[in-house]
Amino acid sequence: MPSRGGTGDAQPGTQPAVQSTLPHFIQEPEDAYIIKSNPIKLCCRATPALQIFFKCNGEWVHQNEHFSHEYKDFNTGLKVREVMINVSRQQVEDFHGPEDFWCLCVAWSHLGTSKSRKATVRIAYLRKNFEQDPQGKEVPINGMIVLHCRPPEGVPVAEVEWLRNEEVVNSQTDDNIDTRADHNLIINEARLSDSGNYTCMASNIVAKRRSATATVTVFVNGGWSLWTEWSLCNVPCGRGMQKRSRTCTNPAPLNGGAFCEGMSVQKMSCNAPCPIDGGWDEWSEWTICSSQCERQRSRECNSPAPKHRGKICEGNSEATENCTDGQCTQNRKLLHDVKPQSVDSSNDVALYSGLGAGIIAVGILVVAIMLYRKNQSEYGVDVIDSTALAGGFQSFNFKTTRQGNPLLLNSSIPPDLTVGRNYSTSLCFQDGADKELFDPLPDIKVKVQSSFMVYGVAEQPEFLAKGPVETFPREYFSSIDRRNKGLLTYNGPLSISKDQLRTTGVFGLPGGRLVLPNTGVSLLVPHGAMSENMSWEMFLVISLGETSVNTLESCEILLSPEVMYGPPGLDLSCPVAMTLAHNAEVDSENWNIQLKRRTQGSKWEEVMLVEDESTSCYCLMDSTSCHLLLDQPGSYALVGEPLTQAAAKRLKLAVFGNMEGTSLNYSLRVYCVDDTPHAFQGVVAAEKSRGGQLLEEPKMLPFRANTFSLQVSIQDVPQFLWSIKPFTTCQEFSFPQVWCSNHQPLHCAFSLERYSPATTQLSCKISVRQVKGHEQILQVYTAVGKTEKELVPIFMQTDCTITSQTGPKAFKIPLSIRQRICATFDTANAKGKDWQLLAHKLHLNRNLGYFAKQQSPSAVILCLWEARHQDTADLDSLACALEEIGKIHLKGSRKDQDEQETDLNQIQESSLR
Repeated sequence: MPSRGGTGDAQPGTQPAVQSTLPHFIQEPEDAYIIKSNPIKLCCRATPALQIFFKCNGEWVHQNEHFSHEYKDFNTGLKVREVMINVSRQQVEDFHGPEDFWCLCVAWSHLGTSKSRKATVRIAYLRKNFEQDPQGKEVPINGMIVLHCRPPEGVPVAEVEWLRNEEVVNSQTDDNIDTRADHNLIINEARLSDSGNYTCMASNIVAKRRSATATVTVFVNGGWSLWTEWSLCNVPCGRGMQKRSRTCTNPAPLNGGAFCEGMSVQKMSCNAPCPIDGGWDEWSEWTICSSQCERQRSRECNSPAPKHRGKICEGNSEATENCTDGQCTQNRKLLHDVKPQSVDSSNDVALYSGLGAGIIAVGILVVAIMLYRKNQSEYGVDVIDSTALAGGFQSFNFKTTRQGNPLLLNSSIPPDLTVGRNYSTSLCFQDGADKELFDPLPDIKVKVQSSFMVYGVAEQPEFLAKGPVETFPREYFSSIDRRNKGLLTYNGPLSISKDQLRTTGVFGLPGGRLVLPNTGVSLLVPHGAMSENMSWEMFLVISLGETSVNTLESCEILLSPEVMYGPPGLDLSCPVAMTLAHNAEVDSENWNIQLKRRTQGSKWEEVMLVEDESTSCYCLMDSTSCHLLLDQPGSYALVGEPLTQAAAKRLKLAVFGNMEGTSLNYSLRVYCVDDTPHAFQGVVAAEKSRGGQLLEEPKMLPFRANTFSLQVSIQDVPQFLWSIKPFTTCQEFSFPQVWCSNHQPLHCAFSLERYSPATTQLSCKISVRQVKGHEQILQVYTAVGKTEKELVPIFMQTDCTITSQTGPKAFKIPLSIRQRICATFDTANAKGKDWQLLAHKLHLNRNLGYFAKQQSPSAVILCLWEARHQDTADLDSLACALEEIGKIHLKGSRKDQDEQETDLNQIQESSLR
């Protein structure tokens, strides 16, 4: 073939003998990228070569598109032929094949041909959006920082670098920073200097892209300084207080770090010694009459001796008198004129009388003080204040945490009830395993001989025998009378309605939904479950009472309310979806959870284990709810049997309070109830009827099957402002009471009295803990003594009155889209685009045998998805699942892609509505 361009042919005689060899490539074509619309050049050089042509994608490039040039290599004396071609963007885009666009060179010589390597040509691009942007973080100092970044898709693959405050982060110069191959940025130990705005920068030969900025804050939690020395007692005489303090400056909180927890000031009682005035001893005996006709006697100021700045004795310590009645002469003079320096006998009588009167007065004062203190102890004052004599601490500091809790007044004075006294109070027996629960017994007199209950961390009393570590002691329940379980334990009158919660609705072909408000219970009747000319009045009921409990096995407890739907004889063409709230910490290693149905004889029969697969029922367990697909009407409940002591159920803890009786009394009521919305609604209704106010956001406590009891104690009550009745600072529920409560609330009360109507605030802590288990603290900080606006619990919904919906408004997915999805996925095709892939993308890929036996598996899958997402109305997850399926089958027909894009657009529009 002729070549284009100048050839510069040499004389045949001048060519070396090496021309008679196969062509050897000096330069082969290299991989290239087309940037925007600029064509690229591919070049080949070979020697010896008579001709060189390009072959692209298996086809020869026309000779008119070659640019050839031949020259002589002065080093070897051989002729070198060079050929180039241009490849345009249009050529690459028009190519459709299993491989990328490629080209190679073929060179000819007298002995044959040689082929070069294949060079690929790709269109370079870099998409705009990052697949994952880095997220801002707040980390403590010395903590680890991990920022994730997934750059946009691009050809060639984008390179990533990190910027901090627009400066490049270099891991080569800082050993504390690690930039991984997966583009993540890791800072092993956070420093204050690592705070800043981080940006992930992706770039290739086409463009650069910046991610969203992630703000990283390195905070420092506050630390206490050392305590100061104790101050002097604040009174010059008697019982007073002394204090010491510390500051949150070691280190000080920085960048939003938590303030120091604990007391900044400690106080303890002190006794400043009062001054003791001196008192005279008895006079000594008179001395022998001296030669000077005198005798002496003396006394000491030791009865008592003056102490602590007391006054010294007044008067003389020595006395002298004439011992001869004036008959003795001195210096030959009569001494009857000498005046004695002693005190006469009448003065002695007055002195003794004064001392006696003083002693009697002191005795009367001591007796009066003792009678006063005894009178005060009848109101429990000594129970609270006696800790000051024992060296307790009293805190007046306020603290705040990073979570934004209100300021709380804390006290760490433990009660000291070691002095025997009589108190009048009401006792509540809480041990339901051995005796009946009693109503409060008024005016019980109890003699306290020793200290009360110490509720420390390690020294708390253990009232139940410790079971084996690995297995659950089932025999523990063999002696429990279930009639005593689940009863409402209370220290005061409290009534909870026993009426059934019920809702009804009439449903036909369009289907609908039944909801019991604020219970976590609902029933979804899918479209087409009933025939076109048929309608049923359906009901949904939560069964209350003790019949649910009495028929369970000894080790089983209810994990959800018993819910019944009907009517009996209901004939449906596809299953309904029932949602139940439960309170189990779901773990198959610790729990044996079953779905049970009540028979006509009020017995429970097992429907299925939630971990097993069944073709008669489907059970999907979430963390707080269970979603069931049911074919038969009836009464259902989740029942759990603990397998190990690690099995746990969730308790919801709440504290309510209100003024009681006189304006000085305040009642705190603490509830421990199974953590389901339905169970807590009974507490809310009861408290609403008695005017109680929710004082703290309800909290969750895991209660384990370790046979240990639950203790509720009140702590940090300001003891100079409030008094609490004795025997109530720590109360206890036995393990069977809590474990077998079966959605009936447990309740205990703390009665407080303020010393003065001027006290308008109450702050304290309520500690709820399981012995050798978890603990939860409820912070109480509330105003008292004035009318407050009723607090609405945070779980109350504004639209919770809707109990029945029928037709399209009851469903999140529009009917037309549902029908199109079912038509697409119910029919299996060669590419695997069927209902099983839909179930997998919606995370419903277990127990697929149940869906397989349904007339329309996709419709049942979408019904279960609706039930699972009824509260979130999250159509985005469904749209994303369909989009991922579309990517998997991107090579499908254009018609399928157009239909799927239409479905996605309609789903997204529905989610916006």
